[in-house]
Amino acid sequence: MFSKLDAVEARFDRLTAQLGAPEVTSSPARLRELSKEHADLDALVNTYRLYKRVLQERAEARALLQDDDADMRAVARDELNRLEADASRLEADLRRLMLPRDPNDAKNVVLEVRAGTGGEEAALFAADLFRMYSRYCERSHWKLEILSQSFSEVGGFKEIIALIEGKNVYSRIKYESGVHRVQRVPETENQGRIHTSAVTVAVLAEAEDVEVQIDDKDLQIDVYRSSGPGGQSVNTTDSAVRVTHIPTGMVVTCQDEKSQLKNKSKAIKVLKARLLEREQDRAAAELSQTRKAMIGTGDRSERIRTYNFPQGRVSDHRIGLTLYSLDHFIMGDMDEVLNALTTHYEAELLKSQGENGSP
Repeated sequence: MFSKLDAVEARFDRLTAQLGAPEVTSSPARLRELSKEHADLDALVNTYRLYKRVLQERAEARALLQDDDADMRAVARDELNRLEADASRLEADLRRLMLPRDPNDAKNVVLEVRAGTGGEEAALFAADLFRMYSRYCERSHWKLEILSQSFSEVGGFKEIIALIEGKNVYSRIKYESGVHRVQRVPETENQGRIHTSAVTVAVLAEAEDVEVQIDDKDLQIDVYRSSGPGGQSVNTTDSAVRVTHIPTGMVVTCQDEKSQLKNKSKAIKVLKARLLEREQDRAAAELSQTRKAMIGTGDRSERIRTYNFPQGRVSDHRIGLTLYSLDHFIMGDMDEVLNALTTHYEAELLKSQGENGSP
């Protein structure tokens, strides 16, 4: 582990020097590339330097245990206990920071929320979940832009797709992909019976142009008149766009904007995110099942969480975590669950690394 960390520290120092070089500062693209790598290594290198300092202090404290002065030996023992704890904590931090990084972690996200089984109640819960994510975005100071939405008859969402932009968005909410189950008494239920409905959530890393190239000849663009709720004149012109990716058969529609051009741009953004996920899922299938789970591909057929309103309970089935604070969670106070999910999958990845003989 130490040889790898020494190499990382040396690379960090070289990057620090390069960032001030004229040939780098004069090239915005190169400066951006090196600055990102430097920032990615910052936490690891600073933790390693602190760890080395603690090891040095620990060695000095051990030497003082041989001192002739009894009081000095007592002070050294107390100091040694503290330094042993610090060294253990920092070593754990280093192992975590050295885990292979998901290449998508720093990316923005295309969030897709769809009503599943349960009819109108599922559509209403889809709206509740989208509001929950919107509130979490506000708490996190992220920007959310709706790309496409399809309303149900009672004001829920059959489907809503949004772009979320901010720092490390994907790393934070990538484990939200899956089936979310709700248990509650619908507003339309006269006899007070609890119904169970489901909503599917997909978290897709936003694709960059260099990652997903789409040839114009592979796209079929259809335009038509928008329908459903919308702003003034939305449904009076042929502004809605349906984009079909001919090689894969993927279809994306967008009709939220008055401008046909804007709708087309939004639809292609969603299409690229889906194509990127498709390619990454294909690559992940070639890896071990453990590694596939660790990078958070998100099996959407899996029920990941239950929201039980009569009991005020939210349960994440992947990690066996149950909280009786559903009212706060559904208002966007999601950190306790998101933190637990991140810790769990990091621990699983550390375990797999250990089993494979990695540091």
